[in-house]
Amino acid sequence: MLDQLRQVEKEALAALEAVEDSDALAAWHRRYLGRKGALTLFLRSVGELPKEERPAFGRAANEAKARLEAASEARAEALRQEEMQRELERGALDVTLPGRPTGPGHLHITTQTLRQITAIFAEMGFQVYEAPDVETDELNFGLLNMPPHHPARDMWDTFWINDEVLLRTHTSPGQIRVMRERYPEPIRVILPGKCYRYEQITARSEHQFYQVEGLAIGHAITMTDLIGTLTEFARRFYGPERRIRIRGSYFPFTEPSIEADMDCILCGGAGCRVCKYSGWLEVCGAGMVHPVVLQNGGYDPDEWSGFAFGFGVERPAMVKYGIDDIRLFYGNDLRFLRQF
Repeated sequence: MLDQLRQVEKEALAALEAVEDSDALAAWHRRYLGRKGALTLFLRSVGELPKEERPAFGRAANEAKARLEAASEARAEALRQEEMQRELERGALDVTLPGRPTGPGHLHITTQTLRQITAIFAEMGFQVYEAPDVETDELNFGLLNMPPHHPARDMWDTFWINDEVLLRTHTSPGQIRVMRERYPEPIRVILPGKCYRYEQITARSEHQFYQVEGLAIGHAITMTDLIGTLTEFARRFYGPERRIRIRGSYFPFTEPSIEADMDCILCGGAGCRVCKYSGWLEVCGAGMVHPVVLQNGGYDPDEWSGFAFGFGVERPAMVKYGIDDIRLFYGNDLRFLRQF
């Protein structure tokens, strides 16, 4: 049996030398190392040998298999090198030729959209307030009415730096920062910035994205003011023909909470993968600032009220420009980016 094993190994190595391409290498692998390969059958025949011969034969068979696998990997690498050389010979490159000139660049579509949004809210009396991307657990969750072990935290899968510091999951922590900085003045600001969430990347979701948070604090501010602000923004950004609907929702830092949906411009309301086949695309979460959040920001909820809203930047751009995959924004494909 050992002689037969050595003969099979010798035959396999000779056949490997004659392999000229990847298809032939795959056929060789099936012939000798596959499920019904010659060497595999030898390994399965160990049980037929006398008990005293099995250890030596099994060891020899395994060593032969290891040698053949190593030889196969070496041959595969040699074939790759040969193919690369043939490619270079077929497409010879004259390095003395002048390079192609690079044309002027322009603003990324995300930046363009963010500037459009900022300009609209500036006309409505909102200032821009910038908050950091790296936040504390207290600001990102605790002071927004989500203490430790609160079930609402399950709404966000978070990138943690350590037990107390994280990449912000939304721009809402900026609410606490601006309230504590400007108390006791009325507030009307937007807080644009990038957010991060540990979630699956699909046609409609990314692990990093931009948001624009809005916050208005004053006396006698009502839900009517919030809906009017969102409707006016939608009219200016998407055009007067777009339809918007308001529905009840839940956010731990607003009460009551709403969501604003836009009729899906991609499918005309018929349903597609971006709008989850509902005909509507969620563009904004909002609500009246929760009394606990007002209090954490330094404002007395018996005297002050306010509203807050938050929406992405990429998703409004998708709706406005008919883009059906959010992954295109960060794919760095110039064929896509040059269209805007």
